[in-house]
Amino acid sequence: MTTPNTVYVEPLVVRKPANLWRDAGIRFSRNRLAMGAAVVVLLFILMAIFADLIAPTAYDYSDLAKSRRFPNAENLLGTDSVGRDQLSRLIYGARISLTIGLAVQIIAVIVGVSLGSAAGFLGGWADTIIMGIIEVFTAIPQLLFALFLLSIWGGGLFNLILALGLISWIEMCRLTRAQILSLREKEYIEAARAIGVTNTSIAWRHLLPNALSPLIISFTLGIPATMFAEAGLSFLGIGINDPIPSWGKMAGQSSSFIEVYWHLGLFPTLMIALTMLSFSFVGDGLRAALDPRASK
Repeated sequence: MTTPNTVYVEPLVVRKPANLWRDAGIRFSRNRLAMGAAVVVLLFILMAIFADLIAPTAYDYSDLAKSRRFPNAENLLGTDSVGRDQLSRLIYGARISLTIGLAVQIIAVIVGVSLGSAAGFLGGWADTIIMGIIEVFTAIPQLLFALFLLSIWGGGLFNLILALGLISWIEMCRLTRAQILSLREKEYIEAARAIGVTNTSIAWRHLLPNALSPLIISFTLGIPATMFAEAGLSFLGIGINDPIPSWGKMAGQSSSFIEVYWHLGLFPTLMIALTMLSFSFVGDGLRAALDPRASK
């Protein structure tokens, strides 16, 4: 009970300061399509990690008496032309396909962000040389260039990652350069220069952190693009060597039997499509979540 002289004071509400990453996480979690796609991506990653425990058989186990079986109770997705279980090879194929996608994009980030930052921040002769290299690489069809390298080096996981990595950094470099060019003339950068902050510190503490949002989106969308490139090269017969499975290789090997044995090409193609859609939806969700205008 209050007396006439009592003054009521409302409790002070302390609000957390605005934070780009926390707010982006909240917006992303409200995007049901992106969250569903993220769950699918997580399931694929777990499947790749625990393939040895999940797969019914080893990926190279062959039983010629069971070759080209249609889906049945013993082999849920059927068998291939040499009697290998399709389900097992799809599970192990997730490990190879995702490894290629992630490894190539890591190369793209290391090379592209380094060169793009140097071109955008230093300018002058560094920008001229780096952009000249990009123009040379752009003039060459990227998939044909990777095909040319693999025809010289031969197939295999390492060679495939290296060949795709040599063509994947270009867009990341361009994007990084554009971001650095737009940020380096901002007022807070001029203020940092005025108080004597070194160029290296400005680049690492101010420019790159503020350029991360589009780079993360590019990284996410680059993974399915790389997997699609691997599928194309494997379809042409230059990619992962037998008996190691990848989804693209499995789809390519089914082309000779697809009219009759439809299951050989259907399931790996569906896996590629589902993975690409999931990463694309995650990338679109990140783009919307990291856009500051989305909060308005």
